[in-house]
Amino acid sequence: MRLSSFLLAVLILITSGCSWLPEQIDETKDWSANRLYSEAKQKLDEKNYEKAIEYFEILEARYPFGRYAQQAELEIAYAYYKYDEPDLAIAAADRFIKIYPRHPNVDYAWYIKGLTNYNRGKTIVTRFLPQDPSERDTATMRAAYDDFDQLVRLYPNSIYAPDAAQRMIYLRNNMAEYEIHVANYYMRRKAYVAVANRGEYVVENFQRTPAVPDALIYMVRAYRTLGLDDLAEDSMRVLSLNYPDRPEIGWLNDPRGYEKAQKKSSFWKFW
Repeated sequence: MRLSSFLLAVLILITSGCSWLPEQIDETKDWSANRLYSEAKQKLDEKNYEKAIEYFEILEARYPFGRYAQQAELEIAYAYYKYDEPDLAIAAADRFIKIYPRHPNVDYAWYIKGLTNYNRGKTIVTRFLPQDPSERDTATMRAAYDDFDQLVRLYPNSIYAPDAAQRMIYLRNNMAEYEIHVANYYMRRKAYVAVANRGEYVVENFQRTPAVPDALIYMVRAYRTLGLDDLAEDSMRVLSLNYPDRPEIGWLNDPRGYEKAQKKSSFWKFW
């Protein structure tokens, strides 16, 4: 009987215990839209991104149709970007672009999308152990390039367009260089058809990038190894005409010096 009374007392404590706890005070309960936006912006300036996001989301929920809500959507995208939540940042930017396609600041949404993809995967570790960007998978580079391309094409007079255009050049060069790394990988494994295909892809899709002469060199070597002499000579002709100062031209034209060149040049170290 005593046990039953004890269990009953415990049950009462469990079911009613929450009423003994002090209620959570909502400090924003009586804040106006202007106050919420100001407080959120202050937290953003203080780099307290978590709190800034919380205030912006409260603002959107309470005042969904005001001008502050529109701006809050953009600020949330930026806050998520700085808070290293790339998927949420892109989702917020996409939502803004879809809902407010004619908003005067929609170019900023495209810019945030581009920056988010541009920096995706970069961590504090990479600052101390830097990785060659061209060795990264190109999916995020391509996404960032497409975002910046949209910005530059749709809003050429945007204040963000010049920076976006410069980043596009950088990304394009890295994507081309990535293909060279892949060609090198296939060359070491004697997959010469794949080498030639990668070289062709660079020449056709990344013209005027520093990777083009390297792509042509790989094409010459691959075609010669495959016995496709006409294609090899065509590639050699393009290389000699457009990049006459490349030292590899002499080595390619002098089979006797090829072995010696292999030992001297880092470009040939895997060949």
